[in-house]
Amino acid sequence: MSKRDYYDVLGVAKGASKDEIKKAYRKLALKYHPDRNPDDKEAEVKFKEASEAAEVLLDENKKARYDQFGHAGVDGQAGGFGGGGFGAGGDFGDLGDIFGDIFGDILGGGRRGGGRRRHRGTPGNDLQMTLDVSFEEAAFGVEKNISLTRYVECETCDGSGAQNGSQPSTCDMCNGMGEVRRQQGFFTVATTCPKCQGSGQMITDPCGSCSGQGRKRKKVDLAVKVPEGIDTNQRLKLSGEGDAGTQGAPDGDLYVVINVQPHSIFERDGFNLHCTVPISFTQAALGDEVEVPTLDGRVSVTIAEGTQSGKKMRLKGKGIQRLGAYGHGDLILTIHVETPTKLNGEQKDLLRKLGEIRGDHKSHPMSRGFFDKVKDLFQ
Repeated sequence: MSKRDYYDVLGVAKGASKDEIKKAYRKLALKYHPDRNPDDKEAEVKFKEASEAAEVLLDENKKARYDQFGHAGVDGQAGGFGGGGFGAGGDFGDLGDIFGDIFGDILGGGRRGGGRRRHRGTPGNDLQMTLDVSFEEAAFGVEKNISLTRYVECETCDGSGAQNGSQPSTCDMCNGMGEVRRQQGFFTVATTCPKCQGSGQMITDPCGSCSGQGRKRKKVDLAVKVPEGIDTNQRLKLSGEGDAGTQGAPDGDLYVVINVQPHSIFERDGFNLHCTVPISFTQAALGDEVEVPTLDGRVSVTIAEGTQSGKKMRLKGKGIQRLGAYGHGDLILTIHVETPTKLNGEQKDLLRKLGEIRGDHKSHPMSRGFFDKVKDLFQ
């Protein structure tokens, strides 16, 4: 397979400056470094590819040959990570500076095997926010856009906290260890260095944009995928979308707490839905076909002759999608027989005649049972 163009690999224009190339490589290296992506072969390949591209483009002689002859001009000259270049112990140059900085970010300071404690900066805080979604959005899933203000890596100094072109100096209190030790009897107690806050480094020329913090507050927009079947008070975790960490420490996470708005017709119970269906006295007595609502649209159900108020009907699979599983809950209908109001004289006469014909409560199953029990009670 032919090699990709080095500029495309790093995502920079052909006329990009050294600083732009360094910045692009640093971001890719941090993203695909093997220590951050264990057992991920694809990430390892991308890391090697980016390292090889940066090694060539940051070397003026190699870059000139590459710009004139393409890959043929530098074949055998670019070792990449683990090849014949910086990864093999050659002259690191600009790439070595970046690579050492990346190792500091990933491993927390100090070189492998150097005998120093591996320091990390301060991890970013986890954040939490509430997201309102409609009943239907929770049932069917939706992608929502949210905005929040959080700490992000300073773009001016790439999170280092130092002015462009300057380098942090070794802390003179802990000599770069990030901790100070003192003897207490037979024990040696190590505490975080109060001068450098455990970083082992001091910013002597702070970045003017972030005042040496390496990060600053910024309003950001994010897209959140709300899965179908989610319910109120359930949380979505957006890894790495909290506050940015300092000095290469991991970013915090963002937790989005879902608040489902109530529905005008349905009530939810787990993955089942409940709905009260009003019918008239006539429909309840004679039976009928009525249309009832579901989340997917209207369906027709049969009201049996003599249906009593409070009767429940179950529509299988017409409830909520089961979150993270197959199938849906059910829709449970509760029949409510409405008593007619505001009757005119003729309607009242007809009801009286109907009552006389049917024998008052004797033809009503619930009433008959009730009054039989009352009769037995007072005998």
